[in-house]
Amino acid sequence: MALQCGIVGLPNVGKSTLFNALTKSSAPAENFPFCTIDPHVGIVNLPDERLDKLKNIYNPEKVIPATVEFIDIAGLVQGANKGEGLGNKFLGQIRETSAIIHVVRCFDDPDIVHVNGKVNPVRDAEIIETELLLADLDALEKKLDKTKKLARGGDKKLNFEVELLEKLVKHCGDGYLANSIEYSPEEFNVSKSFHLLTNKPILYVANISENDIINDSINQYLDELVKYASTKNSTVIKVCASIEQEISTLSKEEEEIFLKEYNLNESGLNKVVKTSFDLLGLQTYFTGGPSEVRAWTILKGLTAKQSAGVIHSDFERGFIKAEVFSYSDLITHGSESALSNLGLKRTEGKEYVVKDGDCIFFKFNV
Repeated sequence: MALQCGIVGLPNVGKSTLFNALTKSSAPAENFPFCTIDPHVGIVNLPDERLDKLKNIYNPEKVIPATVEFIDIAGLVQGANKGEGLGNKFLGQIRETSAIIHVVRCFDDPDIVHVNGKVNPVRDAEIIETELLLADLDALEKKLDKTKKLARGGDKKLNFEVELLEKLVKHCGDGYLANSIEYSPEEFNVSKSFHLLTNKPILYVANISENDIINDSINQYLDELVKYASTKNSTVIKVCASIEQEISTLSKEEEEIFLKEYNLNESGLNKVVKTSFDLLGLQTYFTGGPSEVRAWTILKGLTAKQSAGVIHSDFERGFIKAEVFSYSDLITHGSESALSNLGLKRTEGKEYVVKDGDCIFFKFNV
């Protein structure tokens, strides 16, 4: 699905290093600001141990995981909303994404340039979010003026839009991100058409030092960022981008040895990818057989008929029914035939809301 997570932050905080580690690519990552100008896009497999277990049951020719799409956006600076540092171009790139991965530097190193001279994670995060907020406020005020003129004829939909825009202008003008407002379901649906930067969900990635990873050290910068993120109802994942980039070049066996040496159960990258997938409002269902086991990506809340369309439009157009069983039941009992004997397979119609981890066989006719 064409939903992207945009990786943002100040210049030179480790965004491109993180992107390279995530995507196993080689976007420029140098020790100077504005190393990245044009955005880089990468598709990353979603780590999912369930696929390994399904592989053992079906013994398929191939296994296809779900994916997450990331875009590495150049660093923003103070004044970006006025065009500073190619700000308008970069803000436009963020506007096209569905969620924000905000990388914040949380380590001291005199050899790595900081665009503001000194590390201060809360200030750095606030600089980025202020720029996003000011850009949104400018767009909202222009949209409000235009919509007020159109609503003079008494159109109910336009009047509703005017009320929502006034609510958002007040909220954002008071310094609050649009994603922190209490929307009614109708307001939320209309707000999506405004394409606001601060309406997107945010995940903070704290880029810490190798020493902090090795020694599991207390990091005051990290603690400050966690407190700040909690006020935004957001999560912080700590990573050492340089270590993660090194891990990304290793084989699976070498990675396991590397993680043991650092006393890590899982790479920070895996946590970033999994959390990003959830941040986008996505989930997976599975199909399985001797030819392939596959994780299909869908938005949470989709019906069986809509989910069938992710495989092929004919599946949705000619939908008849879906045979559904749960991943956990399949793993517990070991085969589809065992589930049939136990009555654990069920038939669902087109309005069935698919759950994460459902295993589905669609029947259709066109």
